[in-house]
Amino acid sequence: MKHPHPTIAITLGDPAGIGPEIVAKTLRDPRLPRGFRYEVLGKKAGIKPGQATGASARLALDALNEATRGCHEGRFTAVVTGPVQKETLAAIKPGFVGQTEFFARACGLPDEDAVMTLTDPKLTVALCTNHCSLKEALKRLTPERIVYVTKIAYEFLRQRGIVKPRLAFAAVNPHMGEGGLFGDEDLRIVTPACQKLTREGIELVHAPADTVFHQAVKKKVFHAVICAYHDQGLIPFKQVAFETGVNVTLGLPIIRTSPDHGTALEIAGKGVANHRSMLAAVRLACRLVQAERKSD
Repeated sequence: MKHPHPTIAITLGDPAGIGPEIVAKTLRDPRLPRGFRYEVLGKKAGIKPGQATGASARLALDALNEATRGCHEGRFTAVVTGPVQKETLAAIKPGFVGQTEFFARACGLPDEDAVMTLTDPKLTVALCTNHCSLKEALKRLTPERIVYVTKIAYEFLRQRGIVKPRLAFAAVNPHMGEGGLFGDEDLRIVTPACQKLTREGIELVHAPADTVFHQAVKKKVFHAVICAYHDQGLIPFKQVAFETGVNVTLGLPIIRTSPDHGTALEIAGKGVANHRSMLAAVRLACRLVQAERKSD
C-alpha cells in the first residue's frame, strides 16, 4: 500500500538501552513534524533494560538491516537510528565499528565516503576521521580528505539555507604546530587543503583548536568547524549541545540522522531519559527530506 506521506523509519537501537523510551516520548511529542508517517523498527520484548547482550544486539542489527532495505526499496525516505552498543554488535557482526560506517557499507560505499557530522543551532562539526584510534586518525588525515569533508559540509549548510557558509579547520597540533616546532601535520596536510579549496571558491580558515570553537559558538564567526578526529569535534560539541544535538551522516545516497548520545544503560527502564536529541534528529530528517524534494 502506498502512503500519501513520506515515511521516516525510526530504529529503537539496542532495546536494552534508552532507545525504546526516547522513541516513544518523541512520537508523543506535539513538536513532531506533521505530514510524515513514522515507522518504528525493532523489538524490545524479552530484553531486560540496562543489560546489553548478544540478543539485544541482534535485534538492533535486524532493525538496521530492515531500515537500509526499506530505503533502497523506496519505502522509507529517511532513517533515524536509536543508539547501539558497539561492543556487543561487533561480537555478532565482526568489523562493525559504528552506524556511520554501517550505512556506508550498506550503500555499497567505502567507509570514508560517510562523513560523520554533528549539528545544532549552536555549533556544527564535521569529522575527517570517525571511529579509530588517534594514531590511525593521523594516518588517515590527508589534504584530499580535508577537501572532501569540507565540500560535503559546505553543501550541507547551503542545503539548510546558509548562502555562503563560513568554515574553519581545527588545527591538528597546539598553536597550529608553531611552524613545525610541535609537529608538521598542519603545514604538510592542512595548509595544502586550504589552498586547494580557496582556488575552488571555498574558504577554509585554518585556526588553532584551542580558540576556534569559542569563535564559532560565542562569536558566531564560523558556521561549522572541520575536525581532524572524533573527540576533537565531539568534546566541544557535547559541551554546548548534548541534549539537542544531532548526528547526521553526509555523503550517502540516503538520509540518516541519530541522537548524539549513547545507550545510557545506567538509566534504561527508569523513565528519566531525555528525548530532545531524538526529537531533534527526527525533525532534521524531515527537513532534509523536504529540502531534497524541493531541489528535485
